[in-house]
Amino acid sequence: MKKLLLLVILAIAACLALAAQKPVKPAPKPSGPSALDKATLEVWIRHYFVWPAPIQIDIEEPKPGPLSNLYAVKVRGTMGTQMQEETFYISKDGKEIIRGTAFDTAQNPFKPELDLIKTEMRPSFGTPGAPVVIAEFSDFECPYCKEEAKALRDNIMKTYPKEVRVYFFDFPLETLHPWAKAGSIAGRCVFRQSASAFWDYHDWIFQHPEEINATNLKEKVTEFAKSKSLDMDAFAGCLVSPEAETDVKATEDMGKALNINQTPTIFVNGRRLAGVTPWADLKTVIDYEIGYQKTAKNAGEDCGCDVRLSTPGAPATSGTLHK
Repeated sequence: MKKLLLLVILAIAACLALAAQKPVKPAPKPSGPSALDKATLEVWIRHYFVWPAPIQIDIEEPKPGPLSNLYAVKVRGTMGTQMQEETFYISKDGKEIIRGTAFDTAQNPFKPELDLIKTEMRPSFGTPGAPVVIAEFSDFECPYCKEEAKALRDNIMKTYPKEVRVYFFDFPLETLHPWAKAGSIAGRCVFRQSASAFWDYHDWIFQHPEEINATNLKEKVTEFAKSKSLDMDAFAGCLVSPEAETDVKATEDMGKALNINQTPTIFVNGRRLAGVTPWADLKTVIDYEIGYQKTAKNAGEDCGCDVRLSTPGAPATSGTLHK
């Protein structure tokens, strides 16, 4: 009996040893088309949007999505001056596509926008450390921007002397407005000498658009600079130097990354409000954020930190939105 039991044990051991020597077969690869293949995804997108061949499609590499089982893939369709960007969420096996917005409830829902909005060295007014930050993307030649700018300038400091800070970002629509970018460059040249004079420039240029054109802009902004006793040699040099234009391009690139397609567009603690927002509606959003940030503290500048950047003509203040 013992001999029989020993033979059984040896036979089992031999079988196990033989099994261990056999190579483990890899998991079968998913069959069929995958949206992680750019050519496959392009065909799907063209069909979905009815984008024929004249429309150029650019597909970025997959990035980690907001959920662990999803990739985020940004897609851009362009034709001439027209452009549309979309973000699709694709399952790890490439079989499923989600068009929409996915959120992580542990994060501020506007964190992707807050991550892209950089306030360093941008004109601002309001209280440093305010719980609510408004990022205004604007075009000096845009009549709707004029309306939004007036609402902000007339109401913010009067209604919220300590709770709100407003940052200005140039986003000139060059295909529509011939002198908008030059006006933005001149504004940056004013700002480089005086932060307070920038807001005088901001108000002045929005108040006199009918007097300004692409031909006389340089003359008009030079007259303004003289009225503010700026260093005229430095101002004239700035207008033709690449630095101010680089500043404007940085905010243009920021706006494009945020998929801004109209001006004005403002972000209230990251919440996008496109087009002119009536003051009553904007006040409702601001009031809500003030109350919410008392406990959430996941946006604005009221983050309890002390990371400071110097701004010409203004006290050093934090230049990063808290998220």
